[in-house]
Amino acid sequence: MARKGNTPALAYLSRQQVDHEVHTYHLGGDGDSYGEAVAAELSVDPDRLFKTLVAVVDGEPAVAIIPVSGRLALKALARAAGGKRASMADPADAERWTGYVTGGISPFGQKKLMPVFIDDTVTSFQTVFASGGQRGIQIEVEPSDLIEELGATLAPLVGE
Repeated sequence: MARKGNTPALAYLSRQQVDHEVHTYHLGGDGDSYGEAVAAELSVDPDRLFKTLVAVVDGEPAVAIIPVSGRLALKALARAAGGKRASMADPADAERWTGYVTGGISPFGQKKLMPVFIDDTVTSFQTVFASGGQRGIQIEVEPSDLIEELGATLAPLVGE
């Protein structure tokens, strides 16, 4: 495991000279409310903290980035990707494709180039947070940098 502050995501951002701020936290636990617990630990609105999810759309891997306060609408992702069906990727595949451990998948510095879709609420904020490539690290960036660096498509991705 990489030392804190030494992840492919942070190396990528430095190499690309993307303005960012690193925030560290110490939190145990897991599960559906983990992202919201991280937001609370960092005193950040959960709508500003985005999680990186790996899915499969019509047999091809794709990345969905949504607020931790929401749930990915798989039909919306399929529609945004121009596909018919989407499902969550097997965790082992997600780890192999991204190079990160599930629970610490960063949108930056992934091993495999995959299409990226970001929930369109991202543009509502001056800055947003995303995983820094391991639990305990969040990266704060401007939404425009997140979109541009990832070549992302904006779409409504959060469902009920």
